[in-house]
Amino acid sequence: TMSSTSTIVDPLYAAFPGLSKKDHSFWMSVYQTIEPYNLGPDSTPKATVPQGRLVKGQWKSEQNYPGTLRDYWVYIPNQYDGKHPANLMVFQDGALYLGNDINVPTVFDNLIHVGEMPLTIGVFVNPGDKGPGCPIYGGNDNRSFEYDSLGSRYSRFLIEELLPEITKGYHLVDSPEGRAICGISSGGICSFNAAWERPDYFGKVVSHCGSFVNIRGGHEYPSLIRKSKPKKPLRIFLQSGNNDLNIVHGNWPLANQDMASALEYAEYDYQFVFGEGSHTLKHGGAIFPNTMRWLWRSN
Repeated sequence: TMSSTSTIVDPLYAAFPGLSKKDHSFWMSVYQTIEPYNLGPDSTPKATVPQGRLVKGQWKSEQNYPGTLRDYWVYIPNQYDGKHPANLMVFQDGALYLGNDINVPTVFDNLIHVGEMPLTIGVFVNPGDKGPGCPIYGGNDNRSFEYDSLGSRYSRFLIEELLPEITKGYHLVDSPEGRAICGISSGGICSFNAAWERPDYFGKVVSHCGSFVNIRGGHEYPSLIRKSKPKKPLRIFLQSGNNDLNIVHGNWPLANQDMASALEYAEYDYQFVFGEGSHTLKHGGAIFPNTMRWLWRSN
C-alpha cells in the first residue's frame, strides 16, 4: 500500500536542484554555525530618534531583464525636506537588508540623527523573480544571472531604468561620492561590478561575503584590479570570515583575501574586515554602523 506520509521537501534542494551532497552538507553547516556577533545600540531603535519611512513598490523590467518582476523599497529619512540634496545608497537583496540581521533603516535613523553619516535615501531592490537560476546548482530565479554576471547590464538596469523612475521627485546629490551600492554574496560582487563598470555614478561599495569566485567569471576581479590603469575612484569595504563558503564555485574566504590583496596592491581606498562568521549578514550587520562611518567619512 502507498504510504500516506508526505515527503518533506528540503528547501536547499528545492532552491538548487543541482546541489551536490558535499555542497549541501557545507551549506547546512553554514546555517548551523553559531556566530559571535550581535547588533549594538546603533542598530536598535531609540525613542529619542525620529524614524524615516519606507515606501514599497514593484518593478517590471522592460529594458534590461524583460518580463522580470521585483519588489523594491525606498527609505526616506525623517530629516529629508527636499531643500538639501540627499546621498543615495542602493542595496541588492533589498528584503534581506531590511531584516533583523542588519536593520539598515534603523542604523540610518540613528547615525543621520547624530550627524555621523550624511542625509541618505536608501533603495532596497530584490532580484528578478524568473530566470535561469545558478550555474551547476540550477533554480528558476534571475538572481545569479543579474548578480554574478560581469559586464554592464545590471549597472544599466539601475542607472538607466530603475533609479531614475523610483527616485523621481527626490533631491539627490549628483556625484559619485554621494552614491553607494551594497550587497551580500552574489549581491556583493554585483555591487562591486556595478561600481567598477560605472565609477562615474557609484563611488562607494560595500560587499558582505562577496562571491568573487567563478560562478560567472567573478574570480577574474583580483587580476583586473591589479592591471587596470589608472585605478578607479572608488572607496571599497569588504567583509568575509573564515567560516564562509567553500563549495564547487570556489572558496569565499580566499577569494575575499585575494580581492583585499589586489586592492592594497593597486592602492585603493579600501577596508577589509575578516572575522569568524559564515555566509550570512550577522557579522556585516554587527559592524554596519562603523562601516557607514568609514564609508561616508569626509576625508
